[in-house]
Amino acid sequence: MNKALNVQRLRFDLTTLRLLLATAELGSITRAAEAMAIATTAASRRIADIEEQFELQIFERRPHGMLPTEAGLALLGHARSMLRIVEHMHDDAQSFSGGGRGLVRLAVCTSAAIQFVPRDLQRHRQLYPQIDIEIMEATSRDVLKELMLGHTELAIAEAEALTPQDTGLVCHPYRSDRLALVTPRNHPLAATASIGIAQILDHALINLVEGSAIDRLLAAQAALHGRQLRCAVRVRSFETMLAMVRSEFGIGVVPESVAQWLAADPVFHHIPIHEDWALRRFIICHQPAPDVSSTTLTVARFLAGKELARMAQAGSENQQWRAAE
Repeated sequence: MNKALNVQRLRFDLTTLRLLLATAELGSITRAAEAMAIATTAASRRIADIEEQFELQIFERRPHGMLPTEAGLALLGHARSMLRIVEHMHDDAQSFSGGGRGLVRLAVCTSAAIQFVPRDLQRHRQLYPQIDIEIMEATSRDVLKELMLGHTELAIAEAEALTPQDTGLVCHPYRSDRLALVTPRNHPLAATASIGIAQILDHALINLVEGSAIDRLLAAQAALHGRQLRCAVRVRSFETMLAMVRSEFGIGVVPESVAQWLAADPVFHHIPIHEDWALRRFIICHQPAPDVSSTTLTVARFLAGKELARMAQAGSENQQWRAAE
């Protein structure tokens, strides 16, 4: 049978695609059927039917559950992409329908979330009140994973967090920041005008959780100097880190703007880090076409500054055109 006829005989719906993904995630047809509120026999029949259509075994049946085959993993990737496209169709339809609103899910690393995103989203809402943005905050690596898995349409992360597994993403420059050291006022380093990694490593650090962008950066710098980080404690937020510094439990590395905002009290002392590694760059990423909606592209262009530049250029051209009249 030729390829055209094979394609024409395919018959499956979105429920079947969601069932495939749920079965792979939960490892069981029964649990997937329960999660989707359909009968187990009907769920089994749907999976058997799509396996028959593709003439492939998508799942390996085991005594304690279902495991995707190598072919199944490939088809599950396509199923995930197809569902993303349907979601984008829905978002675009909403944005064009009367009174409808578009929705974009944005995953943001903590440093960008606290420094840049609130003000940018406020300006975006003023220009595009019809677009709702749903925020998820996580580490840079985790927001990129969420994007690759299709759980979010946009991701803002530190550029250094990109790995070969992220190949194919479309990335735009977003913002940059510089790190600083925060110490208690009476700490031995408090008299230092500026500092480098060698001096920082001589003291106990209050550090973010393992795997966070700042943790990975400090660990990499320590390794370059043949040293190890001395972590007094690990915390999940800058607020908790600085509370520990306030209690003289150690010193902490944070973005300069975070230090100015959260450590403005005289009990703290800020020390600039003069070395190049302390300058970080952030990017905004999304999937390539056609796996991205026009609404998502509008938000991405705005956050990357491209939409404002386009509007400014259009405004300048309009002024020149009016002057020519």
